[in-house]
Amino acid sequence: MSTASQLIMNGVIAGGIYALLAIGFTLIYGILKIIHFAHGEVFMIGAYVGWLFHIVLGVNIVVSFIVAMIACGIVGIVIEKLFYKPLRKKDPINSLIVALGLSMFLQSLVMLFFGAQIKSYKIGSAEYIIKVFGASVTPLQALVIIVSILLMIVLIFFIKYTKTGKAVRASTDDLEVASVVGINTNHVISVVFFIGSMLAGAAGVLYGIEHSLATTMGVAIIIKAFAASIVGGVGKIHGALVGGFAIGIVENVGIWFIPSGYKDAIAFVILVLMLIFYPNGLFGEKAEEEIRQ
Repeated sequence: MSTASQLIMNGVIAGGIYALLAIGFTLIYGILKIIHFAHGEVFMIGAYVGWLFHIVLGVNIVVSFIVAMIACGIVGIVIEKLFYKPLRKKDPINSLIVALGLSMFLQSLVMLFFGAQIKSYKIGSAEYIIKVFGASVTPLQALVIIVSILLMIVLIFFIKYTKTGKAVRASTDDLEVASVVGINTNHVISVVFFIGSMLAGAAGVLYGIEHSLATTMGVAIIIKAFAASIVGGVGKIHGALVGGFAIGIVENVGIWFIPSGYKDAIAFVILVLMLIFYPNGLFGEKAEEEIRQ
């Protein structure tokens, strides 16, 4: 029983990170209907920016976390303005090709500045252990869960109750109609990219606290975020949240039955099965991809 509890708890910790990334991914898809695969590299940039400020410059981890989020938000806006805005009325395949090329470019750019060596935050200690339903959780792992959930709550509140959030929902329903009724859709798109990229940056730092950093770290995790979006229903914020935790739990419980080396393949298998048998996801509706709350 303790083994099962530990695996599930590990899945919840990973799922919080996947959910943050998936929510940003699905926010961007919801408004522009583009598959932003470079989102994984924004996640990677967040991890490296946090590492730079905390380890190299000696800045407090909380401040480094906030700086990484803001930096990634700015990166997201730059990506949208320079690469996606000129392609809005073009064939969607063009945006997909640009996203894949941008992923490789950002990986190379970060490698140029930070080098190819594996890096680590090297913070915290596993000496103090918290017991939760028979599972062992370190204070840092507990922090990852708490921060992930808080960020999700803040985002949901923002989307549901603020004026800008309502504009985001309206633009997601129909971008052209939103523009006609007076909503500044260019501003809304920038806000969505800023928020989505901030969440990716937050996920990057939280992931970096628990794992090592590498310039290719965004490649595998964006597949998991994409799978989480598909599981929940692409374009659904609450679906991305549920999908993120589902992927995290399934892949961690899965290594109870298969070698841990196949862990990263589990999300890919889930993605393929969902696309074949249930492409609309758990919360998706046929012919509808709007963000709903």
